[in-house]
Amino acid sequence: MCAAKNGESPQQTTERPLTIAMVVDTFGNRGNGTSNSALQWAQELERQGHHVRLVGINAPEYPAKVNRVPLVSWVAAKQQMQFAQPSATLFDRAFDGVDIVHIYTPFKFGRHALAAARAKGLPVTAGYHVQPENVTYSAGPLKYVPGADSFIYWLFKHWLYRNVDAIHVPTELGARLLREHHYTAPIHVISNGYQARFTPKRQRPDDEAAGVPFKIVASGRLSNEKNHVELIEAIARSTHAEDIHLTIAGTGPIKRKLERLARKKLARPASIGFHRNSDMPALLQSCDLLCHPSIADLESVSVIEGMACGLVPVIAKSPQSAASQFALCPESLYEVGHPERLAAHIDWWIEHPRELNEWGQTYADHTKEHYSVESSVHQFVQMERETIAAHCATR
Repeated sequence: MCAAKNGESPQQTTERPLTIAMVVDTFGNRGNGTSNSALQWAQELERQGHHVRLVGINAPEYPAKVNRVPLVSWVAAKQQMQFAQPSATLFDRAFDGVDIVHIYTPFKFGRHALAAARAKGLPVTAGYHVQPENVTYSAGPLKYVPGADSFIYWLFKHWLYRNVDAIHVPTELGARLLREHHYTAPIHVISNGYQARFTPKRQRPDDEAAGVPFKIVASGRLSNEKNHVELIEAIARSTHAEDIHLTIAGTGPIKRKLERLARKKLARPASIGFHRNSDMPALLQSCDLLCHPSIADLESVSVIEGMACGLVPVIAKSPQSAASQFALCPESLYEVGHPERLAAHIDWWIEHPRELNEWGQTYADHTKEHYSVESSVHQFVQMERETIAAHCATR
């Protein structure tokens, strides 16, 4: 369906509120980054006057059934993810009368949603939220197989992305990786953004030091590519190791491994485990430093949320991670694979409280200006309108 061909002028089509179907395998699970982003965008789209139809597991009006895949579903569940079962009846009902369909993942549910949307003559966009490098690191020995990442890029393209009208990626790194792997659909770089409830903490005045323990926080999936092992090793090497408390907020397949390593290496008991997304602002505001040692990230909203709360980040510089773009000063960046350099940066921030306090406010101000979910959703709506217009022009 093309709205401009149903009695509307092109100007009316580009000005009125949109009705968007957002297709995600799993909704309602605040431990999954893709689900978090989809729910945040849906809420902001509604706030801006648009209409959203969520389609997936736990969706309020268009819920899907769970598709249980032997072994694969068990692994996915450890990362707070389920696969949805496609349903022609569900898609027909959910897509009736929408302007455009936006798909979040290239798995079976998303591929069937694409086919259903095309059968109705609808334009389709897709987000690129599953990084192949994350898949290979989570798959153990697969990360050592030459060409495994490239094959997954090809597979995702073959499954979904070669057949959509436009692709959303959260960073320039993501866009570059897609172009290097010969993705030809128009690519739009839009940050996933953060919600306004992540507000800056009150910074300590002047050169007032943090108390003891000095609280370091990391947030993200507990899996190999997030590299929390390196953070634990770094804290153990810190000059101030006995005064540091570590919190890692997340869930995933290597939780027990991290807990064992922390008990062995750290002077103070670490807190490692799941935190509800609604509790994250208070947790971040209570901490002193954010560390992000991840090897592979398409963006890492957790870093944005930490900076929005007034935390200075120390971020790993890795070829497969876009998170290093957030660093505003040299002391916020270290070369991945070097825990001794991360330890030195941690020590520097502990020993320079004035700089820690001042840069905390600088990071909060910078994040508010550049990464709000409100701004991101405005850009997303513009992408959807451009896609609808291009789709209508070819019909």
